[in-house]
Amino acid sequence: MKRIISHLSLYILLLCSFEIVAQEKIIYKSIDSIDFYIEIHTPKKMEKKEKYPAMVFFFGGGWKSGSRSQFIQHAQYYADKGIVCFLADYRVEKSNNSTPFQSLADAKSAVRFIRKNAKEFQIDSDRLIASGGSAGGHLAAATALVEGYDDSNDDLSISCKPNALVLFNPVIDNGPGGYGFDRVSMEYKNFSPLHNIVKGAPPTIIFLGTKDHLIPVTTVEYYQHVMQKVKSTCVLKIYEGGKHGFFNYNKEDLHFYNETLNETNKFLKQEGYLTDLPPLLN
Repeated sequence: MKRIISHLSLYILLLCSFEIVAQEKIIYKSIDSIDFYIEIHTPKKMEKKEKYPAMVFFFGGGWKSGSRSQFIQHAQYYADKGIVCFLADYRVEKSNNSTPFQSLADAKSAVRFIRKNAKEFQIDSDRLIASGGSAGGHLAAATALVEGYDDSNDDLSISCKPNALVLFNPVIDNGPGGYGFDRVSMEYKNFSPLHNIVKGAPPTIIFLGTKDHLIPVTTVEYYQHVMQKVKSTCVLKIYEGGKHGFFNYNKEDLHFYNETLNETNKFLKQEGYLTDLPPLLN
């Protein structure tokens, strides 16, 4: 805990200059002497009395592997647009011999940590967007929809529910026939976002390619249908020929990356997280 406070204090001192392009990382939790970090990317210039929207990204990898650097280009892009962005670590099977349930506990801890320190990060805790790809998309959605699976050390009085979701080919169905059922078994009824959509679910945008070998188009279409039944916004964007991970930054071919950013911008403008619509990316 002392180490977390020390890192946070250092970050606050840096933030007070209001001129940095932050790429700082701080510890948000420690488990068995292993530290888990959040990397923060802030706008170049932050007005002292302003509160900014926040966006936290969870990497993909089937809850088995992955790196928070997956969304670094997204974080840098949205920091430049006036959103304070966070890239979160969480436990994965390969490094931590962990379960998907522990991955979700960490994701919820990360959201709570961000909210708890909203004043220091200079963010509006009621304008917090969660995003992620594949299993990271599951974690983003599950922080909003799934009850339980909390870290026993968390302050549960702090909400882990984001106010909006940006999901890239997300693992939203963990039931029989869905991804991850072999690992979560009958817990899917409580763990699967698709099976836990309720009234008040936050506005959501989902991106999927037609050639995704893990997430069927029919699954996300049904997810959208259920969201509409509870009267929650759910924008669905399907990309012909897109494979799993099609949205990732690829300097050799930025087509899908740019297209999904353009649609995300429209969604965030519609939901009040961007004041102006950025120029289209080609």
